[in-house]
Formats: sequence, structure tokens, C-alpha cells
Amino acid sequence: MDYPGYRTHLDELMGSLARQAPGVMAGFAKLHRESQSEGALSARVKELMALAISIAVQCEGCIAYHVHDALRAGATPQEVAETIGVAVMMGGGPATVYGAEALEALEQFGTPAP
Repeated sequence: MDYPGYRTHLDELMGSLARQAPGVMAGFAKLHRESQSEGALSARVKELMALAISIAVQCEGCIAYHVHDALRAGATPQEVAETIGVAVMMGGGPATVYGAEALEALEQFGTPAP
């Protein structure tokens, strides 16, 4: 899987969806901004939490977004790797597969795994 390319592709698809369902997508965009903004938890921690959930619920597109966004928010490769470990503990065997996918995404976004 080409995670950077997949993320770009999803951006295009969601742009189309926003044109077809502007209210829904505007609402989701606001929810995303508000939930990921700095507060008692940093944006970095929130992105790592979102990544763990992405792995546990087996969402490749979510993995592409949240690995990228966690790195952009200042997460280190070691923090991403430990987040994958927590997701595997919570999600079992299937999360192991998606955790490996998240590790591949980490490497593709230009940050080698620890």
C-alpha cells in the first residue's frame, strides 16, 4: 500500500463527498478540528489516540491520516511504535496486522521505525 498516495486519493474522494453532502462534511470537519485541538491533552497525544483506535477498528484510511497527522503534530517514531503496541494489546491478532500496516505507513511518510 502506498500510504501517502492513498491519503491523497482519500482527500480527493472526501472533497467529492463534501460537494455532494456539504452539511455533513462541514459538521465532520468541525468535529475533527474541535476534537483534535490543543487542550488538557496535546494534539500529538490526541493523534496517537486516534491512530490506536484506527488500528483497533482496522481502518487503513484512518491509519494513513493519523500516522501522517501524528508525525505533523510532533510524534516521534518511538511514540508511534508504542502506540501501535497499545493498539495490538487492545485489538489482538487483527490489530497486529493493522499495526504492521501502520508501521509501513510510518516508514512511507519519511520517518523510519525505531
